[in-house]
Amino acid sequence: MKSRKKITNQVVIEKAKELGFDLVGFAPADKLEIETEHLKKWLDRNYHGTMEYMSRNFEKRFDVRNVLSSARSVISLAMNYYTPQQHEVQNGLGKVSRYAWGKDYHLIIWERLEVLEEELKKVDPAFECATYVDTGPVMDKAWAVRAGNGWMGKHTNVINRETGSWFFIATVINNNDFVYSETVPDFCGSCTACIDACPTGAIVQEYVVDANKCISYLTIENKGSIPDNFKNQFNNWLFGCDICQDVCPWNNKFSVLSGEKSFEPINKEIALNEISSMTAEQFKARFETSPVKRAKLTGLKRNAEFLTR
Repeated sequence: MKSRKKITNQVVIEKAKELGFDLVGFAPADKLEIETEHLKKWLDRNYHGTMEYMSRNFEKRFDVRNVLSSARSVISLAMNYYTPQQHEVQNGLGKVSRYAWGKDYHLIIWERLEVLEEELKKVDPAFECATYVDTGPVMDKAWAVRAGNGWMGKHTNVINRETGSWFFIATVINNNDFVYSETVPDFCGSCTACIDACPTGAIVQEYVVDANKCISYLTIENKGSIPDNFKNQFNNWLFGCDICQDVCPWNNKFSVLSGEKSFEPINKEIALNEISSMTAEQFKARFETSPVKRAKLTGLKRNAEFLTR
C-alpha cells in the first residue's frame, strides 16, 4: 500500500493564515467528557431557553467520531472580526452586536474552509474532514480551548491572550495526526468585570450564562415576546449585545484590528422608526448577506417595539 504524504502543522498554519485565519490550534479527537457533563447540567437547569437544538445530537458533541468515523484530530481556527469603530449613543438608534456589523461570517468562513480542504487534499488525497462554523452539533468553543487558542472566559467566550475575544471559530474534524497544541491557562483571575456589567444578570455564576436573561438570546434566538421585567435594561441593544466583551480587560488592552474588509461596519446601528415601517422586501434587500437576518423581520420589529415602548 502506498503511504500517505504527511500534512504537517506548518502546512496547515501557512495555508490557514493565507486564507485569513488568525489563530490555528490542534487537538487530538478525544471524547469531551468534562465539557459535555457541564453542558448536560446547563441543559438540566433550562439555561438554554428555547434552543432545543442544544440538547440534540448529544453523542456527536461528546465524540466527534460520531461526526467523522475516521477522526483523529481537530483543527480549531479563529478569524478576528474587530474593527475600531464604536457605537453612536443617540436616541432612536438600536445597537447591533459587533459580530453582525458587516457581511455574515458564515458566508466568508465556509468559502475559506472549502479552499483549505482542497489545498490539504492536494498534499494528501486521502485527507478527510468535516467542517463547522457554529452551525452543527460540535462544541466549537471547547475545541478552541483544547487546541490552545485561548481559555474559556467567565462570560463563556474564548479569550486569547494576544488578541482578546473578538473572533469567530471554525472547527475542522479530520483524519490526520498532528503535533498537538498546549492548552492555555485561565487568565481571568479574580476579575468579575463581565459579571458585574451585565445589565440583566445573565452571567449567573462564573462560566455560566442563563440564556433566558441574556440580551443576545432575547433579541435573536428567542422567538417569543421579551418579558416586561427586562424593560429599561437593554441599553438600546437591538440585535445581540457586546457588554460582557466590551468591559473585558483583555479586549481593552489587546484587541487587534481585523484584516478582513468584509467585517467593516454596514449595520452598526439601525434607526428604530425605520424598522417599524420596514417591509419584507426592504428587510431582505438590506440584510440578505447580514447576520441580522437571523432575527427575521418579525423579531427585529419586536425588538424595536420593546426598546421604544
